[in-house]
Amino acid sequence: MALEGIECNKRELSYLAVLGHEAPMPPAIALAISGGGDNGAFGAGLLNGWTATGNRPEFKLVTGISTGALIAPFAFLGPQYDDTLKEVYTNISGQDIAKPRNILAAIFSDAMADNAPLWRLLEKHITREMLDAIAAEYLSRGRLLLVGTTDLDAQQPVIWNMTKIAASDDPKALKLFRTIMIASAAIPGAFPPVLIDVTVDGKHYQEMHVDGGATNQVFVYPPSIHIEEVQAATHQRERMVYVIRNSRLDPEWSQVERRTLSIVGRAISSLIQTQGIGDLDRIYLIAKRDEADFNLAFIPATFDAPHEEEFDTEYMRQLFEVGYEMAAKGYPWHKAPPGFASVE
Repeated sequence: MALEGIECNKRELSYLAVLGHEAPMPPAIALAISGGGDNGAFGAGLLNGWTATGNRPEFKLVTGISTGALIAPFAFLGPQYDDTLKEVYTNISGQDIAKPRNILAAIFSDAMADNAPLWRLLEKHITREMLDAIAAEYLSRGRLLLVGTTDLDAQQPVIWNMTKIAASDDPKALKLFRTIMIASAAIPGAFPPVLIDVTVDGKHYQEMHVDGGATNQVFVYPPSIHIEEVQAATHQRERMVYVIRNSRLDPEWSQVERRTLSIVGRAISSLIQTQGIGDLDRIYLIAKRDEADFNLAFIPATFDAPHEEEFDTEYMRQLFEVGYEMAAKGYPWHKAPPGFASVE
């Protein structure tokens, strides 16, 4: 991935040279969008509100996981896709995402629900024309779009270069692009896993991929990559990292029933909550190491709209408006995660 970064910087330099740009390179701005299910309405609203301020930047790098993976391509292409984000996160309901299976299918099959509706939603919005636009940004300007999934067989996170897939001449590129987005949002047990064909040493395999949130709630780039080394091969520049965490960061109290499913469900939600905070801490420390300005947005503790079901339309509409209003007024980006705030 470090070599990919170097090549992308070289393409950007060539692009700027054609424009006659002689000043230092513009800031390299990264946007990381986390998972969070229907809480993705917060990120969609924030991006729309950010556009309304007139100072939303163009991102050199956009990454997404789970619901963040569904937002990321639209965020990458910019404000012209704001209306699509608003439509998706304020006008859909649970039936537009998945169709529940019967009890026997849920027990003996691979998930509690069939996500065919989500496939249809992506087929509507993720088109060949959209991939061509993403590819153009990658090939001519060196911009990157990355999406994370989890390889369940290997118990490893996988980072997919979606811009490179979009730029591929392979006729299967569009299907693979959609497949990876689906895989990144495939909550284990709730939605079916996605099998992706791979070839290793001439042998064909199928890897089982599920929600990227099983290994990371949000990411920018692997800690093993030192940006100083990547940029030393081209030019030095200012660096900024923006993270949208589609979740509240404060613990939400809830009385747990003394029943197996209730206890397990609460324990898993606690694990996801603490993992998400740990991911923010990691990104913050990487940003500090690489001398990048860190900026964090998350759902405020004051937001307490009723949440009757997953992908509750009214809940998402209210959350979208919260994100929009906060951004339109000039979002107060947090300069550190909660655990580091006192140090800052």
